[in-house]
Amino acid sequence: MKEKFSKLINVYKKYGFLGFMKKLYAYIVANYFNKISFAVFFNPNKYRKIIREILTENDFERIVLWRSSFGYNVPLFQRPQHIANNLVKNGCLVLYEVTTMTDKVKTVKPFSDNLYLINYNNILLNRLLMDELKKINCPKYIQLYSTDWKLSVENIENYIKEGFGFIYEYIDDISPELAGTKNIPQNIIDKYEFAMSHKEVYVVVTADLLKEDVIAHRGEENLIYSSNGVDYSFFQSFDENYEFEPEFEEIVNKGKPIVCYYGALAKWFDYELIKKIAATDEYSVVLFGIKYDESYDENMNGEDNIYFLGPRDYKVLKNYSKRCDILTIPFKINNITRATSPVKVFEYMALNKPIVTTDMNECRKYESILIGDSHDDFILKLKKALTLKNDSDYIALLDKEAKENDWSMKAKAITDHISQFEK
Repeated sequence: MKEKFSKLINVYKKYGFLGFMKKLYAYIVANYFNKISFAVFFNPNKYRKIIREILTENDFERIVLWRSSFGYNVPLFQRPQHIANNLVKNGCLVLYEVTTMTDKVKTVKPFSDNLYLINYNNILLNRLLMDELKKINCPKYIQLYSTDWKLSVENIENYIKEGFGFIYEYIDDISPELAGTKNIPQNIIDKYEFAMSHKEVYVVVTADLLKEDVIAHRGEENLIYSSNGVDYSFFQSFDENYEFEPEFEEIVNKGKPIVCYYGALAKWFDYELIKKIAATDEYSVVLFGIKYDESYDENMNGEDNIYFLGPRDYKVLKNYSKRCDILTIPFKINNITRATSPVKVFEYMALNKPIVTTDMNECRKYESILIGDSHDDFILKLKKALTLKNDSDYIALLDKEAKENDWSMKAKAITDHISQFEK
């Protein structure tokens, strides 16, 4: 309860009173009212038949229940959706958990071949699903993020008793900043400790520091390395007729090289660094994304040459990035960023744009990334990046490293490992 109260306070700070009330109403509806579905209650046979058809009329090798309330149709199209899409391509039937706050799926909805959006919060529907799953003789898994604070260890153990394998995606440093709470939610801590003490749990890590942590706790058994990646083909086409807002066109027309970042604006973002970049008066700094916490408003005061344009949908963000000159990740170096595999860096590669980041561990692995090990060096790397924007060898390197990190390979690393133990 303390964690929920802390989260509510952060939502209030982030969205203001009206935004808070809208979010609170949506949360109450999604997590309480939508637990009871009159449609399922009055016609259970209809939904039992739907579930049975999903489980018997599709061709697959295993079933994966994705159980983290990230949502599917959200502006931040991230690892959960990409991994789910590519698990399907690797022989999985994926039943992906929605949040009715974003997905508006009260029961079950087909999304693509072997990928279904499921409202696990619907008590009766979930009960029907579990009844039908007991009749299916194939490998079954429960998969979730290390940042999930909804399911308890008891929930996980109940799945295991029903014959499910447990795939624990250890994707970030366990921290209250990422959870959006004052303290780390107990469910997050409990599941982490369970995964670290049970070698039969398949632990997927996205970064070397996370891998080292797992090895220190339980060795390399059932440890899978699968960093973040990119949907390479998606970034090879653009909407040539896309209409940009006058605000963005005005920035382009200033004629200064555009240094762009997209993603969350949070406490780990280096605001002092972008102020220094802007102060050179050589660049227009464009920021797309969401204010993850109050840090942006606390640090920024209408500085010249810095333009915060808010979030853009994943499907159109690439059109903006294409018109920028340098793509960046200006993060502070701390426990969170040292253990981060940034999704955006692989997308930057596929966009064939020069990349400059701070000295994050996972970014050191790639030749195409220019790393600034101090504020002054970061600004020097921006100058170098401008000289590379039309360099054919450098662009070829970006393209090569993007292809090597396609999401299809990240999902395959998971299925290749678990398939070894399937009967």
